[in-house]
Amino acid sequence: MAAVKELLRAETDGTLSFGDYTLTNKTKLDGFEFQGDLYKVKCFAEITKLEKNGMFVYESVPGTAVNNFAVSEKEITFIVSGAQDAQITLELEADSEYEVYMDGADAGDMKTNLSGKLSVSAELASDRSVEVKIVKK
Repeated sequence: MAAVKELLRAETDGTLSFGDYTLTNKTKLDGFEFQGDLYKVKCFAEITKLEKNGMFVYESVPGTAVNNFAVSEKEITFIVSGAQDAQITLELEADSEYEVYMDGADAGDMKTNLSGKLSVSAELASDRSVEVKIVKK
């Protein structure tokens, strides 16, 4: 999947797409309104970070492009792409257990820490994206 050249965009299916890992300089877009919330994205080759109403949502190191990012009470789904493998951190419910799926394969159960952070690794390459699904148990 290609980088999101607009940095952050609303899709017609009600999801968000964000991030451009091809940028060499840190770039940000602030004040993007989507479904009554304000989003901010910072991205470049080294990091992609998304905030909602000033709160942490998503971060990847190195930078990634995320398509069709959808959050519900029970699950988060998105497609991530990047030039190389990435460590992805998400803000979820604190001290909770989640089932993680990568490209439909069960990657196991993971528990968030007291601050609600969950980290997963994605094996990426310029010609390969990964579909991520995280379901609350």
